[in-house]
Amino acid sequence: MDDHGESAALCAGLSGALTEFGHRLMARVYYADTDFSGVVYHARYLEFFERGRSDYLRLAGVHHTELADGKHGEKIVWVVRRMEIDFRGSARMDDILTIETRTEDISGARIFMAQQLKRGGEVLVEARVEAAIIGENGRPRRFPKEWIAAFMPNKSVSSNR
Repeated sequence: MDDHGESAALCAGLSGALTEFGHRLMARVYYADTDFSGVVYHARYLEFFERGRSDYLRLAGVHHTELADGKHGEKIVWVVRRMEIDFRGSARMDDILTIETRTEDISGARIFMAQQLKRGGEVLVEARVEAAIIGENGRPRRFPKEWIAAFMPNKSVSSNR
């Protein structure tokens, strides 16, 4: 059955969009995201942030499945090493949220990202994330130079952090 291009149109916005600062993704709060009172359960914010980071990577050309399959040589995966979260407000069922993600720095095997989850112009939750890439043996792998260009176009050399 021909969908007359509807699938392409529906998928176009599925991963959000790259922006001049990084990445922006829209998401709706569903019943499953909330606690008994209709407020987003605190651990669900981690999932919203993960979606933002994953789609940022995907649109920048870094696909989790290709990394895990070893398409670029050794099988590598992302791990979150550290996360700081500030809860400023609460999202509720049916809210439309914006997840913004930007790269602050890249150093060695690590990437430092800042994220905000907003409802309209109101910042509800902020997070700082330190992630790293590791090989099959669990050891850190240096961040590939071509990825630095994708995540920090104005950065030419890794800074000391």
